Amino acid sequence: MNPVWIIAKRELHSFFDSLVAYIMLIAFLGFSGFFTWLFGGDIFFVKEASLQVFFGVAFWTLFFFIPAITMRQIAEEKKTGTIEMLLTKSITNRQLVLGKWLACFLLVSIALAFTLPYYITVASIGNIDHGATISGYVGLLLMSGVYISVGIFASSITNNQIVAFLLALLIGIFLHFLFGIIAGSTSGWISEIFNTLSLTTHFESISRGVLDTKDIIYFLSITVFGILLSEYMITKKK
Repeated sequence: MNPVWIIAKRELHSFFDSLVAYIMLIAFLGFSGFFTWLFGGDIFFVKEASLQVFFGVAFWTLFFFIPAITMRQIAEEKKTGTIEMLLTKSITNRQLVLGKWLACFLLVSIALAFTLPYYITVASIGNIDHGATISGYVGLLLMSGVYISVGIFASSITNNQIVAFLLALLIGIFLHFLFGIIAGSTSGWISEIFNTLSLTTHFESISRGVLDTKDIIYFLSITVFGILLSEYMITKKK
């Protein structure tokens, strides 16, 4: 069996064995459901058959939840010393990182799958834009891939889970806010560069139903870059 899949299954089982998965699923569904259906700018307030409200809520919910599930991935292995045992087996550093990334991605995918009743409900009460909705889910998955790779990179730097969590949030703040703020406060080619680096810009484009190649390349590039950096940090430590 592929070592990446073996590690992914091991990590996924550990999520459910330690109740992390259940807490994450309940909290995610609770937050997203409350702000999507009940609070202030909910779906009924918008008065149109659209899940744009949910995508906006999930965008911020995942921003905090994903660092919480990735902070232990490498940091705990280093703290307990089990990473040395793993790496003495026929597993490469890249396979280790990919396996942990895949486990986190599957957990997030499960959480998003549980929100499909939102889609079914809204579609049953109005003429929903199916293309934009599918694009929104694709955008959330692509964004999650970026967050997970960033979180695992942060976890590979330190053996302290709290430090890994805060570092992942800090990197996320750059991708979310600072690049967009700089782009808005400048002009010309400088503005274009920082606007291209802004994760929010690319996510909003996809969530509106526009699956542009440049947006997909952006998400995949950041994800791969984060995975390669994590692999490098593990190699360096070893």
